[in-house]
Amino acid sequence: MTTIFDVIADSTRRRILDLLRQRPYSVGELVDALEISQPGVSKQLRLLREAGLVYVQKEAQLRWYHLNPEPLKELDSWLEVYRTSWADRYSRLDAYLQSFQTQEKENDDE
Repeated sequence: MTTIFDVIADSTRRRILDLLRQRPYSVGELVDALEISQPGVSKQLRLLREAGLVYVQKEAQLRWYHLNPEPLKELDSWLEVYRTSWADRYSRLDAYLQSFQTQEKENDDE
């Protein structure tokens, strides 16, 4: 089973997601934008579709690929715990550095 982490670990798939964030794309447009083969783009789109990150809308002979942000929202919620932890650590580091600078300034003034 492929996880969302496996899917977004690939730089080509991330580039596709970045493009789809702007607007829907056809396979041909993605081939042109990414400068990789049509089978290569199709493979990446299949993996993104299986992960639920994109969906397809058929219009006559064209298939338009759209971004589905829901799985990314779930990932963002999971990462929020770590963001909070990092923010706390940066705040403590900032406080330490400020106290260190204050001590150095006091020592220089003596």
